[in-house]
Amino acid sequence: MFAGLTAQANMNRPSETETRPANRWVEQGTDAVCASYTPVMEFRSQALAAREASRQLATLTRDEKDRALHAMADAVAAVEKKLLAANAVDVDAARRSGTPEAVIDRLRLDGDRVRGMVDGLRDVAALPDPVGDLVRGWRLGNGVEVRQVRVPFGVVGIIYENRPNVTADAAGMCLKSGNAALLRGSSSAIESNRVCVEALREGLRNARVSADAVALVEGGDARSRER
Repeated sequence: MFAGLTAQANMNRPSETETRPANRWVEQGTDAVCASYTPVMEFRSQALAAREASRQLATLTRDEKDRALHAMADAVAAVEKKLLAANAVDVDAARRSGTPEAVIDRLRLDGDRVRGMVDGLRDVAALPDPVGDLVRGWRLGNGVEVRQVRVPFGVVGIIYENRPNVTADAAGMCLKSGNAALLRGSSSAIESNRVCVEALREGLRNARVSADAVALVEGGDARSRER
């Protein structure tokens, strides 16, 4: 779904995704009118930006991707207190809504889990670069050589449940493989995911990689919610 929407969109978009309110006031002459801005339009903007970012990712060397992954890890580590505070809001909301404790345990973050997110990004950086890997090859009877080589998809959309640590894991694996990531986590982890994704995007900016390589998809009535 995500990849299909991205492939069919045109390129009329801002250079980096902006966060927009549900309604915007647009000046037309002396009158201000309210222009509706729907979640579908916001997703389209994110998908377009991710597609553009994926073009940069496809050209990055292993060293450049690994530096970006370490920068993302540093950025997540730097916001540990903010991330834990946001997660406490999610946990409190889940508990008040009657979410089972087993599910809340998956939602909950602590210092060890945040450090696991940071270490996970560094572990991905240490992995071999899959891009350009020769899977197999053969020579045809007419002398033409055929090779199967690993290349990035471009943009990968991932829908997952309420483990906010998956947000960092998914973004890291996509970046390592040269793909931009559109992430749709459970609405029960929305505050945690917002802080995590902003940290990941800050890390990308620090590494001089487009922040649109990672985006959090939210909004709309149909939300993924774990019970």
